[in-house]
Amino acid sequence: MIFLKRQLPLAITFVMGIAFTFQYYIPHPVSEDAITNVSKWMQIISGFALFLGLASLFHVHAVKITRQVPGWGFSLALYVAMIGTIVIGFWSHGETKVDGGQTAFGWLYDYTMVPLQGTMFSILAFFIASAAYRAFRARSREASVLLVAAVVVMMGRVPLGQFLLPWTWDVTQWLLNVLNSAVRRAILIGVSMGAVALSLKIILGIERSYLGGGRDQ
Repeated sequence: MIFLKRQLPLAITFVMGIAFTFQYYIPHPVSEDAITNVSKWMQIISGFALFLGLASLFHVHAVKITRQVPGWGFSLALYVAMIGTIVIGFWSHGETKVDGGQTAFGWLYDYTMVPLQGTMFSILAFFIASAAYRAFRARSREASVLLVAAVVVMMGRVPLGQFLLPWTWDVTQWLLNVLNSAVRRAILIGVSMGAVALSLKIILGIERSYLGGGRDQ
């Protein structure tokens, strides 16, 4: 039983990880067919993973509703919304429009999901503005440089700023195309190296959190 829970998943992860790491560098028809077939299996497994995720979500919020923990009303609203959306989706066969007319599922999306998404992004805009205000307070030399660069970029990206200070357009383009690109590439390189390191840890069995326990389990 321990072998099935721990050693077998580690062995499968190691074999598949090594095999498809080398597959990327072997441009052979057999290799290409293998990655195509595995991609199809990944789509099937992703479907089962989605089902498990929904089941886990239902279970977690059902426990909150049953025990009436603080904030259980939000869990109830989520529960009702999920069940209602699933029922209406099956009833409408997943279609938003039929013969030019809007189905109940389409109405639910246009008049519920779209306004909720708009509200969420509107709140996000205020959050970003608040975070920018806290970050741009010139308490140090670095914060002062960030504040000046942010002001120049904002002035160079809006018509009023270009009208008042025409030179901000050229400076903004230089900041975005030179300095910002260099920093973005450095961040992407760091993220890529981190992803490679994490992949190696998973393939070699050092990182085992995906088994449901800690690293040493």
